[in-house]
Amino acid sequence: MDGILNVYKEAGYTSHDVVAKLRGILGQKKIGHTGTLDPAATGVLPVCCGKATKICELLTNKDKTYQAVCRLGVITDTQDTTGKILEERTVKNITVEEIYQAVASFEGEIMQTPPMYSALKVNGKKLYELAREGKEVERKARPVTISKIKILQVNLEEQIFSMEVTCSKGTYIRTLCHDIGMKLGTGAAMENLIRTRVERFCIEDAITLDEIEHLAKEDSNQLAKKMIPIDRMFLQYPAMQIESGMAHYLANGNQLYDKQLKPFIKDNEELQKTVEATRKEVQERYRIYDENGQFRAIYQKKGREYHVVKMF
Repeated sequence: MDGILNVYKEAGYTSHDVVAKLRGILGQKKIGHTGTLDPAATGVLPVCCGKATKICELLTNKDKTYQAVCRLGVITDTQDTTGKILEERTVKNITVEEIYQAVASFEGEIMQTPPMYSALKVNGKKLYELAREGKEVERKARPVTISKIKILQVNLEEQIFSMEVTCSKGTYIRTLCHDIGMKLGTGAAMENLIRTRVERFCIEDAITLDEIEHLAKEDSNQLAKKMIPIDRMFLQYPAMQIESGMAHYLANGNQLYDKQLKPFIKDNEELQKTVEATRKEVQERYRIYDENGQFRAIYQKKGREYHVVKMF
């Protein structure tokens, strides 16, 4: 099967676990996830199958949205409540207004230092492996973008608040919670995390591994319908189809020319996108389909020539 599954990752699974289980369910090896989600976290994990593994990096780089619960008054070694408590602080003097102000101050481009308990590698070894050995190494702060952050609820009696965060690749929500707590002076650790969106993949449409396994056994046609076709990820590009008798040029990834292509229209929505895009007289990317209407490649137009960007 080729395409992207919007998997709902349940607590207790690593992203790697999800891939391993799917390989068994679908009976295919070529499967990859699109960005690590902590074992305790739940939510959206797009998984690329077959030829779609070529676009894993594309989805990894997209913005993501999370809902997080932060516990005030505690600092841990993992920056979440699963870790060892390093320090406890009072929350008595903090106001709701101060929490709102502190959270809002993190919107925009910020510098964030990756936590020791992360999968980043230093000299070929993952940071969390070093952390488990009791070692700590220097990490450089790096820029990340918090495009939107808002408080969902504050409960000072329980010493928690929840927030929704839309952010760029490489943002650690655990670290964000920790940094907010440090700004408040109370410390904070992430208590719960749900990823609600990765690019166009939303939690409302996500399906669990159990549901996927059931469909694979009982209704493979329905499972196929849950698989997002690869070309749906490139609808911003106009669609072209290879002319009859020219298929071998496309199959070999050769450069193409206008005379070898024609507009490919599958529905009114794509027709409109094609018309609008072909009005542009700039270098443009195109979805290229074979004679049978199967999506095969992304090409870049340069002058009169089309050059292959990626084959599928």
